[in-house]
Amino acid sequence: MSKLSRKDVGKLVLCIAAPLLAGTLGQLFMPAVRTWYATLNKPSFNPPGWVFGPVWTVLYILMGMAAFIVWQKGWAVPAVRAALGAFAVQLILNAAWTPVFFGLHSPVGALVVIVVLWAAIVWTIVLFRKVSVLAAWMLVPYLLWTTFAVALNAGFCVLNR
Repeated sequence: MSKLSRKDVGKLVLCIAAPLLAGTLGQLFMPAVRTWYATLNKPSFNPPGWVFGPVWTVLYILMGMAAFIVWQKGWAVPAVRAALGAFAVQLILNAAWTPVFFGLHSPVGALVVIVVLWAAIVWTIVLFRKVSVLAAWMLVPYLLWTTFAVALNAGFCVLNR
């Protein structure tokens, strides 16, 4: 692997910072965890709260590294622009889930968002694979965790009608 130029380091930082920032924005809605969320019936497979921070941090870093790998193939390449466009869409959907679930207190609305997010992640993986197989594989843990999150969100909907 070749050394990264100063410009490449800037791109890498930007690529990792974007998902981390999207996740950090969700923290604005965390007071609802101690109030509204605490009153909800939770699925039996609901992980302890402390699990979410470390898992999402790792996933956001992997997402950023994958985007960087794709971006390194050259912005002028149409497949790169399409892949990064899909990445941006799924990142917006990812950031939208927390305000819908915690901010609007809407497990059903959040379920709609996360199902669309899941499809957007699949589409992003398909497009990343056209540019970099490694980058596509780096998004698989994110897809798996989101699959689990869909089931968890659906459990909240069923248990809290």
